[in-house]
Amino acid sequence: MTQRLHSAMLRARMDSAALAEAVDVDAKTVNRWLSGRVPHRRTRAAVARLLNESEDLLWPQTRPDLTPGASATAEVQSAYAHRADIPNELWTSLLLGADEQIDIAGYAYPFVLELLPNAADILASKCRNGTRIRMAFADPDCPHVAERDALEQMSGTLPGRIRNALNMLGELTDTPGCDIGLHTAHLYNSVFRFDDQMIVTPYLIRARGYQHPALHLRKLSPHGIFTSFAEQFEQIWGSATHYPEGLSRGLSA
Repeated sequence: MTQRLHSAMLRARMDSAALAEAVDVDAKTVNRWLSGRVPHRRTRAAVARLLNESEDLLWPQTRPDLTPGASATAEVQSAYAHRADIPNELWTSLLLGADEQIDIAGYAYPFVLELLPNAADILASKCRNGTRIRMAFADPDCPHVAERDALEQMSGTLPGRIRNALNMLGELTDTPGCDIGLHTAHLYNSVFRFDDQMIVTPYLIRARGYQHPALHLRKLSPHGIFTSFAEQFEQIWGSATHYPEGLSRGLSA
């Protein structure tokens, strides 16, 4: 672990004396750091800024939550008994606040496009400003949709709900930076990612989407629960087929 500090000092072309002077400590103190002692928190921050490195890279033992297998409960910002219990204010703040990446995977989720009167236009505008958006819907004609329809006791309406959601995309189907895919995966939860925040809804048998529990996650570690669900999205997206441009114009609600 001290090798990381030594390497960072070499890259910055600093010896113990120079680093000590820069952060206002004794050179012997720096040598003790190189021997394994961990600086105080304020000093760690100063050294990290000076060496242009992160604290958790220089002293990983100070961030056990960033190690594989560590407890990831801190990433759970809140938990809800039902998706319907999530305040609309949270959904809209996540949608409006995302600037880099929006990834969604589920069966239909038309409610996302109903959060605001012009939700599709807002998403299209985000794409034009550099936000990457990927939305994976279930293929309404695949066998898993019929299975999910039966499990949720939807009386054959799920395929129509998916087509309705696709119909609500409007110009998003033709907007550069927005990719729409159809998957045939048998999902066990829906994923709604907005930059480094996410809503995940684990599925319950015979419960409909709004009745499923929901977790609000914030990414804090590359090994946490957030990353697990982000990787699941990538697997689903990797198997999805591109939704044909302009096809939504031929769909009816």
